[in-house]
Amino acid sequence: MSHIILGIIFLLVALLAVVSVIRQLKFKNYLALLFSAITALSFGFFSIATIISELSNL
Repeated sequence: MSHIILGIIFLLVALLAVVSVIRQLKFKNYLALLFSAITALSFGFFSIATIISELSNL
């Protein structure tokens, strides 16, 4: 059960990073855009993988 909570926290961080990607596109800050995109992709992947892994073990 604790891994599901961890996956949800990862998903919230990924969604916040997506908001940051949109903001950095508006400001044309390319270095911050790069880091935000990498964060969104990595946390998004790990959140989905964690949630799927926990749901398949039920």
